[in-house]
Amino acid sequence: MSIDKIFVLILGLAGIIFTYWFFLMKKGKETAVSEEAQIIVEGGYTPENISVTRGEKTKITFLRKDPSSCLEEVVLGDFHIRKYLPLNQPVTIEITPKKAGEYKYSCGMNMYHGKIIVK
Repeated sequence: MSIDKIFVLILGLAGIIFTYWFFLMKKGKETAVSEEAQIIVEGGYTPENISVTRGEKTKITFLRKDPSSCLEEVVLGDFHIRKYLPLNQPVTIEITPKKAGEYKYSCGMNMYHGKIIVK
Protein backbone atom coordinates (compact mmCIF):
# COMPACT_ATOMS: atom_id res chain seq x y z
CA MET A 1 0.00 0.00 0.00
CA SER A 2 1.40 3.40 -0.95
CA ILE A 3 1.79 6.32 1.45
CA ASP A 4 -1.05 8.33 -0.13
CA LYS A 5 -3.50 5.43 0.35
CA ILE A 6 -2.43 5.04 3.98
CA PHE A 7 -2.88 8.79 4.50
CA VAL A 8 -6.40 8.72 3.00
CA LEU A 9 -7.29 5.66 5.09
CA ILE A 10 -6.16 7.36 8.33
CA LEU A 11 -8.04 10.57 7.50
CA GLY A 12 -11.16 8.58 6.60
CA LEU A 13 -11.08 6.66 9.89
CA ALA A 14 -10.53 9.90 11.84
CA GLY A 15 -13.53 11.44 10.05
CA ILE A 16 -15.73 8.46 10.89
CA ILE A 17 -14.68 8.52 14.56
CA PHE A 18 -15.25 12.27 14.83
CA THR A 19 -18.69 12.03 13.20
CA TYR A 20 -19.71 9.20 15.54
CA TRP A 21 -18.56 11.15 18.59
CA PHE A 22 -20.16 14.44 17.50
CA PHE A 23 -23.59 13.03 16.69
CA LEU A 24 -23.94 10.05 19.04
CA MET A 25 -21.62 10.44 22.01
CA LYS A 26 -21.85 14.16 22.71
CA LYS A 27 -23.67 14.76 26.00
CA GLY A 28 -25.75 17.89 26.48
CA LYS A 29 -25.71 19.86 29.71
CA GLU A 30 -28.35 18.68 32.17
CA THR A 31 -30.48 21.23 34.04
CA ALA A 32 -32.18 20.12 37.26
CA VAL A 33 -35.72 21.41 37.79
CA SER A 34 -38.15 20.90 40.65
CA GLU A 35 -41.76 21.75 39.84
CA GLU A 36 -41.47 24.00 36.79
CA ALA A 37 -39.18 24.31 33.80
CA GLN A 38 -39.09 26.77 30.91
CA ILE A 39 -37.69 25.65 27.58
CA ILE A 40 -36.93 28.23 24.91
CA VAL A 41 -37.54 26.92 21.40
CA GLU A 42 -35.15 28.77 19.11
CA GLY A 43 -32.95 26.81 16.70
CA GLY A 44 -33.46 23.84 19.02
CA TYR A 45 -34.34 23.54 22.71
CA THR A 46 -32.68 25.45 25.56
CA PRO A 47 -32.08 23.78 27.93
CA GLU A 48 -31.93 20.61 25.89
CA ASN A 49 -31.82 18.18 28.82
CA ILE A 50 -33.78 18.62 32.03
CA SER A 51 -33.86 16.34 35.06
CA VAL A 52 -36.99 15.90 37.18
CA THR A 53 -37.97 13.80 40.18
CA ARG A 54 -39.89 10.57 39.71
CA GLY A 55 -43.50 10.72 40.88
CA GLU A 56 -43.67 14.53 41.13
CA LYS A 57 -45.85 16.66 38.87
CA THR A 58 -43.70 18.88 36.67
CA LYS A 59 -44.89 21.76 34.51
CA ILE A 60 -42.80 22.28 31.39
CA THR A 61 -43.41 25.56 29.57
CA PHE A 62 -42.26 25.80 25.97
CA LEU A 63 -41.78 29.30 24.50
CA ARG A 64 -41.24 29.23 20.74
CA LYS A 65 -39.25 32.18 19.39
CA ASP A 66 -38.21 30.55 16.10
CA PRO A 67 -40.60 31.03 13.15
CA SER A 68 -39.41 27.77 11.55
CA SER A 69 -42.33 25.46 10.77
CA CYS A 70 -40.29 22.50 12.02
CA LEU A 71 -40.38 23.81 15.58
CA GLU A 72 -44.09 24.65 15.68
CA GLU A 73 -44.90 21.35 17.36
CA VAL A 74 -43.40 19.43 20.28
CA VAL A 75 -43.83 15.67 20.66
CA LEU A 76 -43.31 13.77 23.93
CA GLY A 77 -43.88 10.27 22.58
CA ASP A 78 -43.43 8.38 25.85
CA PHE A 79 -46.13 10.53 27.45
CA HIS A 80 -48.43 10.45 24.39
CA ILE A 81 -48.35 14.25 24.13
CA ARG A 82 -48.25 16.30 20.94
CA LYS A 83 -48.72 20.08 21.26
CA TYR A 84 -48.76 22.96 18.81
CA LEU A 85 -46.44 25.81 19.85
CA PRO A 86 -47.69 29.20 18.63
CA LEU A 87 -44.98 31.80 18.04
CA ASN A 88 -44.11 33.87 21.17
CA GLN A 89 -46.84 32.28 23.29
CA PRO A 90 -46.01 29.97 26.21
CA VAL A 91 -47.49 26.47 26.15
CA THR A 92 -47.42 24.49 29.39
CA ILE A 93 -47.38 20.71 29.54
CA GLU A 94 -47.80 18.82 32.82
CA ILE A 95 -46.20 15.43 33.33
CA THR A 96 -45.90 13.09 36.30
CA PRO A 97 -43.28 10.49 35.39
CA LYS A 98 -43.78 7.23 37.22
CA LYS A 99 -40.53 5.46 36.22
CA ALA A 100 -36.93 6.62 36.32
CA GLY A 101 -35.18 6.83 32.97
CA GLU A 102 -34.65 9.04 29.95
CA TYR A 103 -37.59 10.27 27.90
CA LYS A 104 -36.93 12.03 24.62
CA TYR A 105 -38.94 14.83 23.10
CA SER A 106 -38.63 16.32 19.64
CA CYS A 107 -40.08 18.71 17.11
CA GLY A 108 -42.87 17.52 14.84
CA MET A 109 -40.38 16.60 12.09
CA ASN A 110 -38.05 14.77 14.53
CA MET A 111 -35.10 17.01 13.61
CA TYR A 112 -34.53 18.75 16.96
CA HIS A 113 -34.36 16.75 20.17
CA GLY A 114 -34.30 17.12 23.91
CA LYS A 115 -34.40 14.79 26.88
CA ILE A 116 -36.27 14.58 30.18
CA ILE A 117 -34.19 12.64 32.69
CA VAL A 118 -36.25 11.20 35.53
CA LYS A 119 -34.35 10.37 38.73
